[in-house]
Amino acid sequence: MRLVIARCAVDYSGRLNAHLPLATRLLVHKGDGSLLVHSDGGSYKPLNWMSPPCTLVTEIPGEEEAGAGVIDVWRVTHKKTGDALRVQIYEVLHDSAHELGIDPGLQKDGVEADLQRLLAEQVERISEGATLVRREYPTAIGPVDLMVRDAAGAAIAVEIKRRGDIDGVEQLTRYLELLGRDPHLAPVHGVFAAQEIKPQARVLAEDRGIRCLVLDYDDMKGIESGVPRLF
Repeated sequence: MRLVIARCAVDYSGRLNAHLPLATRLLVHKGDGSLLVHSDGGSYKPLNWMSPPCTLVTEIPGEEEAGAGVIDVWRVTHKKTGDALRVQIYEVLHDSAHELGIDPGLQKDGVEADLQRLLAEQVERISEGATLVRREYPTAIGPVDLMVRDAAGAAIAVEIKRRGDIDGVEQLTRYLELLGRDPHLAPVHGVFAAQEIKPQARVLAEDRGIRCLVLDYDDMKGIESGVPRLF
């Protein structure tokens, strides 16, 4: 991972156009090729970014750019859509590269981990006649909670949350995009499962063809293995 703090201006062109005027920002170029542009605010969300698959190339500034103080230009282009992120760098304050190694992945909290385990045991809640392929099914950007196949053999990727919000839908969307490239799985359907799903998340999910599934945690615990229990 390369971390660069620089005075820069950024332009995004493609399906939409956006401009970030000159300011000091953090540029994060990850090992998967993605580039994220961060400011000192906005919490964890980047101001702009390019997701993989994409390529980064450096360009020599034009005469007019060089005259304005630009010392380097980065162009990050998405391989599928052709969308481009162009970064004009005026001054580099910090530049470092770090090998992070293989990440073990996010450790689910107790309730979320239990929901995943219970739903894996009760996949008929996802689709009648469904069978479990694997929990924590690997992708290049992290594991999707469950991979199952319905009675007809179609692949279904399931993302599980305690509270389902827009970020969870975006996460599942990224998984589906990657999984859909595997000819052994495609087409892959998506199910967004949570104890509570916010209205905005439901609208976004349904607009993307992702089915929402509300989970009753107490009910799922009560019928685990088909044997009612108190605890």
